[in-house]
Amino acid sequence: MPRTVVISGGSRGLGAVLTKAFLAEDDYNVAICSRSRTEFIDSVLAEERLKSRFLFKQVDLSDRAAVHEYVREVRERFGSVHVLVNNAGVAVDGVLALQTDTAVDQMVDINLKGSVALTKACVREMLINRWGRIVTITSIVGKSGFRGLSVYSMTKAGLDGFTRSLARELGDRGITVNSVAPGFLETEMTHGLSPEQKDQILRRTPAGRLGRSEDVAGVVKFLCSDAAAFVTGQTIIVDGGAMA
Repeated sequence: MPRTVVISGGSRGLGAVLTKAFLAEDDYNVAICSRSRTEFIDSVLAEERLKSRFLFKQVDLSDRAAVHEYVREVRERFGSVHVLVNNAGVAVDGVLALQTDTAVDQMVDINLKGSVALTKACVREMLINRWGRIVTITSIVGKSGFRGLSVYSMTKAGLDGFTRSLARELGDRGITVNSVAPGFLETEMTHGLSPEQKDQILRRTPAGRLGRSEDVAGVVKFLCSDAAAFVTGQTIIVDGGAMA
C-alpha cells in the first residue's frame, strides 16, 4: 500500500520541490497544507495521473483546531499518516529592539507551536502503525546565528531540540525523528539578502554557491525511507560545508 506523506508549507519553494519529489514515486500519497493556494497547486491538480494521490488544504498552523481537522481529512482520504515533513516556516528579519510583537508571535506560533501541533496530530497515527518518519526543516542559523534573525533562529534551534527529545520518546515504536538544517537556499527567503550579505555567505561556503531546494530534498527523502531506519535524533546540515 502507498505510504502517506504530509508536508506543511508545500505550496512553494522547498515545499513544492519536496511535493514533486514524493509524487514522482507511485508508492506515495502526498497531502500538503499551506496558508495560501499557489499556481503550483493548480498545476499538480491539473495532472489527471496525480489527482488520486494528492490532497491540498489551506491551513493556518497557528490554529490548532484547523490542524487537527486537516489531519482528520488526510486520514479519511488516504487511511493513515506514515511520513511527516515539517517544512512550513516564516521569517521576519529585523533587529530585536525594533521587532514588533506581532512578528515575534507569528514566528513562534507558526514555526514552533504550529510544527508541534501538526507533529502531535500525525504521531498518533504513526503510533498505531508502529512505523513512521518525521523530518523537520530547520536552519543553520539555529546553530550559527545571523544578524537580524534572532527570533527566527530561536524557533529553528527549538525545533532541533524538539527533534532530539521526540526521537527518544518514539524510537522503540519504529518511528524515527530527524531534522534537516539547510544553509542559505536560492528561494524566496533569500531574495531579500543584500549583495554584500550574499557575498559574505558565498565566501564562507566551500561549495561556492547558495544551496538549491533539490540539494535538501534528496536528504529528506532518504530520511523518510526504510534505508534510514537506524538514523534518528539527528540534525543533518546541508550547507555546502559552511559549518565545517
